Amino acid sequence: MYPDPSFWRGKRVLLTGHTGFKGAWLALWLQRLGAQVTGLALAPATTPALFTLAGVSQGMDSHVCDVRDGAAVAALVQAAPPDIVLHLAAQALVRPGYAAPLDTFATNVMGTAHVLDALRGQPRVRVAVVVTTDKVYRNREWAYPYREDDPLGGHDPYSASKAAAELVAASYRDSFLAAQGVAVATARAGNVIGGGDWSQDRLLPDAVRAWQQGVTLNIRHPQATRPWQHVLEPLAAYLHLAEVLWQQPQRAGAYNFGPLPHEAATVEYVVKMASGAYPESATSYQKNSNNPHEAHWLALETAHARSLLGVQPRWPLATAVARTMAWYRAQHAGTDALALCHADIDAYTASTLAAAAQP
Repeated sequence: MYPDPSFWRGKRVLLTGHTGFKGAWLALWLQRLGAQVTGLALAPATTPALFTLAGVSQGMDSHVCDVRDGAAVAALVQAAPPDIVLHLAAQALVRPGYAAPLDTFATNVMGTAHVLDALRGQPRVRVAVVVTTDKVYRNREWAYPYREDDPLGGHDPYSASKAAAELVAASYRDSFLAAQGVAVATARAGNVIGGGDWSQDRLLPDAVRAWQQGVTLNIRHPQATRPWQHVLEPLAAYLHLAEVLWQQPQRAGAYNFGPLPHEAATVEYVVKMASGAYPESATSYQKNSNNPHEAHWLALETAHARSLLGVQPRWPLATAVARTMAWYRAQHAGTDALALCHADIDAYTASTLAAAAQP
């Protein structure tokens, strides 16, 4: 079973990016597991924000801090001090990366360097998981899923900055942290869906905004293929990766997390699945040549994580989409966001227990 409550109970965890979509979900889950969580992030970037609606700050030590400020990051690490670091803070979107490339590189590259540099000389820390993205690979638009040893690259500033963050993490591991007894791993996952995401230029948040307002959803690249997964899938993987590294630091390295490669799906397919939650919804599929470059095909090979870590996806795409859309509909109708998150975590944990019980 993962994550393991007996492992996390009482662990001191530094979580960067805890005010974002994935970070808020992870902060809530860590609180449920009994961890002592210190958060480091900018103020929530959207209104509404899951961090605010679910009262995430109430169960943790939350700090507003920019990872581009190395001195501030070092001071917070010194004050924490953590046993485990989960680094999620990032500029996490492709199109804003085109609009603000220098900010994107500063946050994703130097921000990662600041976090890892702050761990040098810290006596408690034993594990650091740096979250990057499935877009770190040099995308050749081929039909094969990318493996962890494929070349890194990045056409756009966001992808390139995350590939560079991979190199930063590997350098700090090899130059400083491994000798200090800190296991540093990178986690490559992307195209995450789930309730509570209100970011711009993400498929299902854009769909929910349009359909709740009764306007047409415009789709730029309907045939773009991605490895979609519910937010709890990669978060469970990050937590389990940290558990394994605590006991087996020699397994530090890079890991892909996502659905099985054959389960990658097109944007159009996902939208049609989601539209069932809004029967009166309207969608327009049109490719605009003026849009900045985005990869057409992307899939990950996850055999490395399955064989070394035992990480297996639990929710198929249909379940992930259904639970996501149900979350948004219920929240829009007045159901408490925190209760909805707890219900999804309960359901996911139950599916993990059921899978573990199978012979």
